[in-house]
Amino acid sequence: FATVLSEIKLLEMPMGGTVTAFSMLPIIIIAYRYGTKWGLLTGVTAGFLQMLLGMQNLKYGATFLSVVCIILFDYLVAFGVQGFGGIFRGKLKYQAAELAAGSVVVGILRFLCHFITGWTIWGVWAPEGMPAWLYSLSYNSTYMVPETIITAVGAALISLVLDFRS
Repeated sequence: FATVLSEIKLLEMPMGGTVTAFSMLPIIIIAYRYGTKWGLLTGVTAGFLQMLLGMQNLKYGATFLSVVCIILFDYLVAFGVQGFGGIFRGKLKYQAAELAAGSVVVGILRFLCHFITGWTIWGVWAPEGMPAWLYSLSYNSTYMVPETIITAVGAALISLVLDFRS
């Protein structure tokens, strides 16, 4: 379901990265409902599917190490961290707050993964005179901040209707 939702693109960046219609939410809900182990497994699986759909991005890796970095930090780890979406289960008063807080943590972790590859691999695309880290920060913030907000709001809203704890 996460892969299907990832195809509903509200904003698509020119060199990868999208704002989607709640595509992180199914994995976060699985992590919340079934635990971190199942969330991580589901997230890595979704990352593998996303990698297959975005296989053309691997051609930008100039070396074997850069291709490995793209596979890990733009796909497997970046999507795998969604498995931490349930870390606040049982720690806050309301399910909506737990899922929204988990969504924010996931968004930050995923941003950090994309930031790493943006700085180390995609930084060559930075405008002249702009440091690679700043380019990565600004580029990845453009889609990850709205994606995180949309996911957190969606998690809170769906939690008002459905109980994922049982």
